[in-house]
Order: sequence, then structure tokens, then C-alpha cells
Amino acid sequence: MPMHLIQILLPLPGDGESSSKLFLEVREELATRFGGLTFYRNAPAEGLWKDGGELEEDAIVVAEVMADELDRDWWASYRVELERRFQQDEIVVRSLSAERL
Repeated sequence: MPMHLIQILLPLPGDGESSSKLFLEVREELATRFGGLTFYRNAPAEGLWKDGGELEEDAIVVAEVMADELDRDWWASYRVELERRFQQDEIVVRSLSAERL
């Protein structure tokens, strides 16, 4: 049965204590709503992008959940909320088709 793998690319804030609190909130919210999640935060990835010709860089962590249905309205609203919490202009939330093997 086809599923959706939803990935959220979250910035790694400089303050360890506040970032731990933010990540715990995300972890609890997603685990409660989707029954589980995968959080890649032990080895932050590098995020690079161009902004007006300048190369920008972030350390990021990835949160993933799997869902049978893709509620686009809920994800759009949650993305806006995460942007507010993490004080970001944009947080990437993406969905990929997945099949459980």
C-alpha cells in the first residue's frame, strides 16, 4: 500500500538547551499524531542554499514520519508554526511516496 514519507528539515539553533526543548516538542507532537517518527539529530547535516547570490549555510536535523494520507492543510499550518518557533523565514517540509516492503 503506498504511503507518504514526510520529512521536516529543522535548523539546529546555537543554544543547546533551547534547541533540545524545541526538538522535544516536535518529537512529542509528531509521535502523538502519527504514532512514531525518526529524528536524525546526533550528526547534523549541512544545509546550503543561495540567497540573492550569497551562499547561506545551516546545520540541520531531519524529522521523518510515515502516513497513509497526506493532509496538506495540516502540514502547511504546522510548517508555519515551526517557522515561528524556530524563528526561520522558511522551513522545508517535503513528502515522498513510499512503500512499506
